[in-house]
Amino acid sequence: MNWNSVYALVKKIPQGRVMTYGQVAKALRISGGARTAGRAMAACPSGKGVPWHRVVGAGGKLLIREPYASLQRKLLESEGLELAEKSILNFKKYVLGQKENPRARIVATSSDTQIKSSREIPIQTRSLYSRRRV
Repeated sequence: MNWNSVYALVKKIPQGRVMTYGQVAKALRISGGARTAGRAMAACPSGKGVPWHRVVGAGGKLLIREPYASLQRKLLESEGLELAEKSILNFKKYVLGQKENPRARIVATSSDTQIKSSREIPIQTRSLYSRRRV
């Protein structure tokens, strides 16, 4: 399977910030959710400049097994993140989209992936599940 869109999104995570596997899956509308995003990151090619260490589990948990877990920990600490045993302290402070605007969302388009404020996203006025009765 081709995971280039996942790697392109992960390359856009700035230094000192993180995303969860679920955020990656939601931004790219990947079926299978966080597990599938995790599989994509597990297949991440080395030497391509993909900052794989900036993708973590929900709540800031480091889910990768050794020997890569200690490497991920060192890389995140070198970027200024505070870590406890196997999780990021003050996780909400480092999650992409939380610091600048708490209502910011990650929106994926076919050409590019970017962060947009919720004010820029059109709001659906009618529920998908409501039906007009005739």
